[in-house]
Formats: sequence, C-alpha cells, structure tokens
Amino acid sequence: MANEKGIPERRIAFLETCFEVFCKNGLERTSLKMLAEACGVTNGNLLYYFGSKDNIVIDSTAHCMAKVEDDFMARAPRSFKDIERFLREMPYITAKLHGEKYRFMYQVYASPRYREHGIEFFRGVSVRYHQYAQLLSGKLGMPADFIQGMIYVFVRACVHYAMFEDEAYLQLQLGAIRTSLGAFMGAQQQNPMENPNGKAGGNAL
Repeated sequence: MANEKGIPERRIAFLETCFEVFCKNGLERTSLKMLAEACGVTNGNLLYYFGSKDNIVIDSTAHCMAKVEDDFMARAPRSFKDIERFLREMPYITAKLHGEKYRFMYQVYASPRYREHGIEFFRGVSVRYHQYAQLLSGKLGMPADFIQGMIYVFVRACVHYAMFEDEAYLQLQLGAIRTSLGAFMGAQQQNPMENPNGKAGGNAL
C-alpha cells in the first residue's frame, strides 16, 4: 500500500514472524510485547511499521494466507492424469504444513472486529482462483469455470481436514469431486466440445 512505512523487506519479515506467533498462541493470548520480542524490536518500532496491533493482525493474515494459496497451487496437477495424485496427497500435506494457519485465519475472519477484512480477503481469493483456473485450463483440458468450481470444493475439503482431521467429511468431498470429473469426462465423450486450445476436447481427457 502507498502509506506503508519502513523497509519493505523488513516489513514482510515482521509480518511472517508475527503470523507465526499468532498461530502458536491465538488471537487473544498474543500481546504486542510478544510480537515485538519475536521480531527482535521494541513495541514502538513495530508500531512504526504497522500503526496498531489490529493492523498487524489484518496485514499478517492476508499476506501469509496468500502465501499458503501459492504453495497450494504450486503443487497443482500438471495434467488430467495427475489430478488423482493431487486429490490423494494434498489434504494431508495441507494439514501438516498449514493446519495451524487455517485455524488462526478463521479465528480472525470469524470475529466481528475483522469481518470486513475477511470479506475483502475472500473477494481477492475469488479473483486468484479464477486466475489459477485459467492457468490450469489448458493443462487439464477442461473449462476454467469448471476447474474454478472444483478448486472451491477441494480447498474447502482440505481446509476442513486441516482444521478438524475429519476423514469421513474429506472422503465424501473427494468422492463428489471424482464423480463430477467422471461426469465431465462422459459428457465430453458423448458431445466433444472445443477445449481451451481450440481442439477437440475429448482427446484431452
């Protein structure tokens, strides 16, 4: 943002350190003093960068959860045949690497104090998921809108598992995704359409 203060690289380092502290201790139990000590600076120095503890909460959550999205999509399937690998592996990788982060994110955005910032963040999520879907469309041989819908379902399943380790819920959601993919394949075989590269869609599947 135009009104950000301080050295940009240092600001990012502070955001990531503060987010780690929040995730370990929770929203209410994390003090400004704890954040400053973890960053190796004074309370005043941290406030110079962010203005208030609320701003640290808002900015660190948005920054670090966007990084989690990038990590998620870096592991995205590289072809239609690779989708099953992604479905099998990603929920457990997400839970191991990012479970704490998702729990804190929902603690923040479920709070009335930060709800408007949550609405803004998830608007950005929708834009980013659309961009991811467009990038994947050619690789997977499927329309971007269909992929975007599947991303939403799959991410919800992964996040729920990361937060609650609910295997039954996860498998039901994965089953729904596999059923949708199977139905899409069947429809493509019966009624071949133009794929994103302008060739017959049935061959890509």
